[in-house]
Amino acid sequence: MSQQAETPTRDAEFPHRYNAAFADDIEARWQQYWETNHTFRQPNPGEAGFDSSRPKFYCLDMFPYPSGAGLHVGHPEGYTATDIVCRFKKLNGFNVLHPMGWDAFGLPAEQYAIQTGVHPAITTKKAIDNFRRQLKRFGFCYDWSREFGTIDEDYYKWTQWIFLQIYNSWFDEEAPSPSRLSKGRARPIAELIRSLESGAIRVGPSGEIVREGLSGFAAPLEGGMNLGRSWHQLTQLERRLFIDNQRLAYLGEQTVNWCPKLGTVLANDEVIDGRSERGGYPVLRKPLKQWMFRITAYADRLLEQLGRLDWPSSTRIQQSEWIGRSTGAQVDFDIDVHSLSPQALSELKSAKADMPLSLTVYTTRPDTIFGATFMVIAPEHPLIDHVLRHPGAGADSAALAAYVQKARNTSDVDRMENKEKTGVFSGVYAINPLTDEKIPVWVADYVLMGYGTGAIMAVPAHDERDFEFAKQFNLPIVDVLYPRTALAMSYFCEHATEEERVENTWQPLLADFLGVVTGEEQDFAKAIAIVRSRRENPASNTHIDPASLDAIGMKSRGAIRITWLEAFESMDIASFAQLKHIFDRRGFQAWRGEAGVAPGIAVNSSRQEKDDLPAVSLDGCATDDAITRIIDWMEAAGVGTAQTRFKLRDWTFSRQRYWGEPFPIVFDEEGNHFPVSEKALPVILPPLNDYQPEESDDPQPLLAKARQWANTTAFAAGVDPNVLAPETPVRRETNTMPGSAGSSWYCVRYCDPKNTERLVGVDAERYWMGGQDKRLTGNSRGESENTLLGGVDLYIGGNEHAVGHLLYSRFWHNVLFDLGFLSTPEPFQKLFHQGLITSYAYQRADKTIVPVDEVKEVAEGKYVEITNNQPVTPIVTKMSKRYKNVVNPDDVIAEYGADTFRLYEMYMGPLEASKPWNTKDIPGLFRFLQRAWRVLIDEQSGQPRLAAQENPSLEKLLQRTIHKVGQDFERLSFNTAIASLIQLVNEAMIAAGEKGAGAFTKDQSRRVCIVLSPLAPHVAEEAWSRLGLTQSEGCVSTQKWPTVDARMLVDDSIEMPVQVQGKVRARITVPTGAEPKAVEAIALADEGVQKAIAGKPVKKIIVVPGKMVNVVV
Repeated sequence: MSQQAETPTRDAEFPHRYNAAFADDIEARWQQYWETNHTFRQPNPGEAGFDSSRPKFYCLDMFPYPSGAGLHVGHPEGYTATDIVCRFKKLNGFNVLHPMGWDAFGLPAEQYAIQTGVHPAITTKKAIDNFRRQLKRFGFCYDWSREFGTIDEDYYKWTQWIFLQIYNSWFDEEAPSPSRLSKGRARPIAELIRSLESGAIRVGPSGEIVREGLSGFAAPLEGGMNLGRSWHQLTQLERRLFIDNQRLAYLGEQTVNWCPKLGTVLANDEVIDGRSERGGYPVLRKPLKQWMFRITAYADRLLEQLGRLDWPSSTRIQQSEWIGRSTGAQVDFDIDVHSLSPQALSELKSAKADMPLSLTVYTTRPDTIFGATFMVIAPEHPLIDHVLRHPGAGADSAALAAYVQKARNTSDVDRMENKEKTGVFSGVYAINPLTDEKIPVWVADYVLMGYGTGAIMAVPAHDERDFEFAKQFNLPIVDVLYPRTALAMSYFCEHATEEERVENTWQPLLADFLGVVTGEEQDFAKAIAIVRSRRENPASNTHIDPASLDAIGMKSRGAIRITWLEAFESMDIASFAQLKHIFDRRGFQAWRGEAGVAPGIAVNSSRQEKDDLPAVSLDGCATDDAITRIIDWMEAAGVGTAQTRFKLRDWTFSRQRYWGEPFPIVFDEEGNHFPVSEKALPVILPPLNDYQPEESDDPQPLLAKARQWANTTAFAAGVDPNVLAPETPVRRETNTMPGSAGSSWYCVRYCDPKNTERLVGVDAERYWMGGQDKRLTGNSRGESENTLLGGVDLYIGGNEHAVGHLLYSRFWHNVLFDLGFLSTPEPFQKLFHQGLITSYAYQRADKTIVPVDEVKEVAEGKYVEITNNQPVTPIVTKMSKRYKNVVNPDDVIAEYGADTFRLYEMYMGPLEASKPWNTKDIPGLFRFLQRAWRVLIDEQSGQPRLAAQENPSLEKLLQRTIHKVGQDFERLSFNTAIASLIQLVNEAMIAAGEKGAGAFTKDQSRRVCIVLSPLAPHVAEEAWSRLGLTQSEGCVSTQKWPTVDARMLVDDSIEMPVQVQGKVRARITVPTGAEPKAVEAIALADEGVQKAIAGKPVKKIIVVPGKMVNVVV
């Protein structure tokens, strides 16, 4: 509902009054002063003006993506916070690095270009210019000499250089990490080749690394080659295949959402019900070869180091869950070859060579394998293609083909969100290795090929999804785990005598038995003996804690205490025979109607020795013990192995778009890939006038349209002639890097952005990225000095980046640390998330949105649409174009000034909390600045208002305010800091009175200006200047934070409550540090205490110093 602000004018009567025109004048002047005098330019070590005696503070914002719409008022919240902290640190003698730049490659700019027909290079530059103008208008203390954008050629040269380092590296699981926090590190591929050539490392039969009996990280090999030979026995093709499968950057096949009509790959959130969000066009799921980063190799380290970072716990939890470390077992289920058609069997044997025909699953609950009654495989599982070509006798081939096609064209997100369980029997059976039973193999979309192995063993009695699937398709549900109460019921069914099984006898007896088991925690044999000896006692008085009933789901609704007899009635068990039948058929969970997923005690879980496999029994074992026992058995029997797995998937790093960093990679005519020489960097993004996607069923990157650029020679592309002959025809990689590429390392480049020879200078990187954590020793350069965990001392940005940018940055940083290019393993030591600034939006009755500037308030809380006077409903939501509630900060600054804007955003509430923007509240902060200015400067003459002598009480309050504000700045508690300053100004106004006398002396005014300057720098600078201090001491931004006399922080007296017989009867004021006897005398002299005592003799007086007095009569 904002209106265009009128041009502000000065007050004629009070020409030096702080108003919008005055603010506009002084803000422009001081911003120009800072820029001209390089006030916030921070030299690097070795540069002129660098002071090595000062501590360092590196503070960084998540740099913005400059959109055409410019900043809205939600953007500057975090920027204002970092500006305050940086100004405060500078005042406290720190070398402060506070840079700003632009995350400028990516899809939004390209989409905008497609819509407008204006090239993204033009629109992006225009957007950057606007963002820079807006940020400078706030007076932020950025070192603009370090500015860059990810689209700058001299920046993305180093993005490409980092890609080459990752491409030319492998992960050695056996090497010690440079941080010594975990095992494993990145090493150059050249080192791997030398170790292979010397025989120190050999290639195992399945393509794994073998070294002195140890196997390292092995990527899956393509092509089915037998690599169980020494390096010198392998062909050149086999060597290339092996090396390429060890690289940390590799080509891998991924299933993507391809929209033929739009001619592009879509993210999962851009696909709704199989159609594109934009245009509603059909979307297909297609396999596509893309560049991948092997971030999974770092999963353990990323988890281990996460706990040492000063990050919000919610973000650490979110990232930890995204990485998703779990322990369990990999188990092989042999395929029943008789269920396959002869053609499918022949194909599988050919594809598997001499490997067994089996389905491999990963499970975190191998103890439940005796209850695996069927298997489910993903529609993309390799077995399916064989079955579709040659279905077996038990398969409905038409239904199977239709289901698989539909599932493969549904995004993973939709498949996981689909609550209705669907599936088709494949016609194939597998053999449960523990029960030796044939179990059907189903195809279902809730199993994803990208997670685990693409196959699961289904244990419906103890997994909710499997239970729902089994109920849907009438598949067996077999109990193999009971909570203690259910196990006790099963025991009773087995051991009850004939006399105890009759009607009206078994119920009270079982109720008593369960009461003893749960209430007295007796073992079952003792419990039943106790019950039999108490048979004359009424069973109806036996109660148990209802919480124990929750374990088996039998707690009656609304009951507070319930007897087991009442529970049996609610269970609707008509007879003992019915109860026993439930347990005899191992169907307790099926009878309950839900899976029992909690840990418990194993039942129905044993096998005899058979077919050269030893016997094993888990019966009676608690879950943890059962897991250990069954894994030991599996490994001994050769049907499974213990494994640690992660939910984290390798990072897909290719985009089929134009506006991104080109890859420094070329392909020869055989499809082999080769790196561009580092000397040839940057590989410049070619100009492309036609960047419109083309309709196609075959995914083709947009950059392929630059045919002359894409198709060239090795020499022209810059490939090292020792790698590829110069005249060799090559095709450049025409995918581009994602938008997250440039933002994954910008924190490093800011340390030394003008360096043309290196990614970052050694001294600059070590100084700025040194971090504050000194718990680590040793580093990748082999030196003994401390290696610190994180670099950036304070990083502020939104929590929406927890599992994207923040995780990817950590991966890049760890790799570069391993390779010796960085001195610390982590990029961000301290992370803080600012809260979301929401705003009011307005809805019509039909839920459509009315722009905020087309709404007016007609009464308190009542709003109407201006054009038709119809009522609208206010809602609080995020600020966005969709809700038509974006507030432009330019308008607010024009009306109130940048200092008021800064104060308002910081005063709205705690920085980390979400807060609604309300323009009505801004004038309150504007008036505070007017009062603060009026306390310091005369509005008519423009001269300082100074007190002739110091006011002691005001001096004490000033010292306390300095102390409190400093503490609040350190805690990022800016709203409370502002509240303290408001209190100080109010007290100063009272002290000054109405006659124009000053409240503060010059020295006090000096300190007030310094303390105010991080929050309202322009007002503080102007007041400082009018005090005559700028010319003699420099501007206020370069001063020292005032020191505080600790004695001023202690009260002269304190108030203490006095209790008589435990009730507060008075409050007394006593000198700070008074002796107990003196406190007693003051308490007893109080009129309220005398009245409460009423002449009774005092037995005892207890004085708790500084807290309270207790009188006992």
